[in-house]
Amino acid sequence: MDKELSTVILEKIGGTGVARIIFNRPNKRNAMDAQLVGDIMSALEEVRADRQINVVITKGNGPSYCSGLDLYYLRSFSEGPPADWDKSSPTAVMFEAIRNFPKVTIAQVHGYCLGGGLALMNSHDLVVAAVNAQIGMPEILRGSFGQMATSTLFHAGVPMKKAALIQLGGQNISGAEADRLGLVSMAVEETELETVTLKLAQEIATRHPAALSSAKIAVQMGRDLSLPEAMRLDQLVAARQRLMVDPLSKVEEYLSSQKGGPDATYRRSDRS
Repeated sequence: MDKELSTVILEKIGGTGVARIIFNRPNKRNAMDAQLVGDIMSALEEVRADRQINVVITKGNGPSYCSGLDLYYLRSFSEGPPADWDKSSPTAVMFEAIRNFPKVTIAQVHGYCLGGGLALMNSHDLVVAAVNAQIGMPEILRGSFGQMATSTLFHAGVPMKKAALIQLGGQNISGAEADRLGLVSMAVEETELETVTLKLAQEIATRHPAALSSAKIAVQMGRDLSLPEAMRLDQLVAARQRLMVDPLSKVEEYLSSQKGGPDATYRRSDRS
């Protein structure tokens, strides 16, 4: 890597197809400042270029995943010249980069995940949270509506009235409650968080890269379409996928692997 990362630790777990981007501002509860945002973007580009990596986990070093935007960093923008309204902020660019990243992304959430940290979490494909994680939007308490966190919260499929309560109430919800609301993929005991997240990532990473990329394209392009349009898109993505891999070429192998019940550890013999 050309650029040295001072606020991020990038780990590539050899032989697994999984990388971890670890936020490393533990004394600030991994609050995002210019350096951390830049380092995350650099780490993403490093992972993007590695064809052996299929899944990326983000996690926080220390007691929290991410406590949001560093308020002193945020205030520096208001103290400078007015920002052009047509230009996205660095954090907005980062959220969109993660949302559209071509590899599967998993947020491993423990401790506090607040405000901008919630927007960051919601930008991932999957979220595994500790049952005792504290997830919320404290912006309303300091006089803000919660820029970007609001957009991602209301777009995450949480019922409108529940999303409004999180935004307007200013109180955190637990990882367990976030799981019940569908805000996270699953919630587990904090002692199991690392093991469960890594196991999930490693299982997904064994899937054929063509199938994973097709799944990502179908989600990225189809999420904002009407159902008929999304189904038409699925047809087009399926045609693209067949140029790279025949989904039905290993039927006998697959059926044999599933005898006795579902086996999520099955790996196609032509997976490369």
